[in-house]
Amino acid sequence: MTDTAEKNVVPAAECTTMAEVRAAIDGIDTLIVSLMAERMRYVEAAGRIKPGRDSVRDEVRKAEVIAHAVTVARDRGFPPKLAYDLYYMLVEGSIAHEYAVFDTRMEG
Repeated sequence: MTDTAEKNVVPAAECTTMAEVRAAIDGIDTLIVSLMAERMRYVEAAGRIKPGRDSVRDEVRKAEVIAHAVTVARDRGFPPKLAYDLYYMLVEGSIAHEYAVFDTRMEG
């Protein structure tokens, strides 16, 4: 959210209308997608840096990333199972994107 938008956001515990709730959720969703886009730039960097296609999929690292997300979720009061499911999809999607980046690099 921008500084202006943050000033207009009502804390969740103080919301009294659905308009307040929806406005806050829309702002948070913008932040989440912006951060996922930034994360994807690092996935693209990995696809550019890794030496071989066989190094794109790293099951050990995948498990570490998902476990970290679940730990953070627990610490922040977010449902751990939902964090697991979301991060499983995010990491698998990231791996697919990284393969595409790697393959493009090899073609060019």
